[in-house]
Amino acid sequence: MNNGKYKRVMLKLSGEALSGPKGYGIDFDIVKSISEQIKEIAEMGIECGIVIGAGNIWRGRNGSDMDRTTADYMGMMATCINALAMQDSLESMGVQTRVQTAIEMREVAEPFIRRRAMRHLEKGRVVIFASGTGNPYFSTDTAAALRAAEIEADIILLAKNVDGVYDKDPNKYDDAKKFDSLRYIEVLEKGLQVMDSTATSLCMDNEIPILVFALEKPDNIKLAVQGEQIGTLVK
Repeated sequence: MNNGKYKRVMLKLSGEALSGPKGYGIDFDIVKSISEQIKEIAEMGIECGIVIGAGNIWRGRNGSDMDRTTADYMGMMATCINALAMQDSLESMGVQTRVQTAIEMREVAEPFIRRRAMRHLEKGRVVIFASGTGNPYFSTDTAAALRAAEIEADIILLAKNVDGVYDKDPNKYDDAKKFDSLRYIEVLEKGLQVMDSTATSLCMDNEIPILVFALEKPDNIKLAVQGEQIGTLVK
């Protein structure tokens, strides 16, 4: 039985969130903590898709002396490592999970097929979408917005290292102002670092709200799907 505000959500996790204080690689204690929260909302009857970045392993822009396309494809491969780690953690807790990739690699994951993804979600399986959009020059933020539109998600839950959207960096400025809500166009006009402009525009065009909140606080994912007033809502 669904006890949440939403029927289907897209959870966007940054790669850095998986690395913890180490700043690189995968901290499996953090992966376990996130998995426990995902399990909880799955047991509430909420259908959940996930997109994970790869900043804990590789970012395309890190390859400054490389061909951009090659560097971006390396980043797509890195997202698969994170996706498989999350899948293993979830399934160890009894949560049925599928990984679908935009770049075909049948030995480790399914290719992305929209109707199959929808069917998995309807059956209560968590679906992790890896390899971004499958194209260079697009971020995993854009992948999250695209997949959210394709699976008809009610909202994107954007879990970050800060508890919302501010007018300037709260880690540098004590007078930084937090927004409780914003319009898409305000995010674009003010250049606020919510998602990249392509992803924000895609959400605006498809009327997909974005909730930005802190991942590190316990139960925040559950509170988000219950419609509690946390973080910043972009709509």
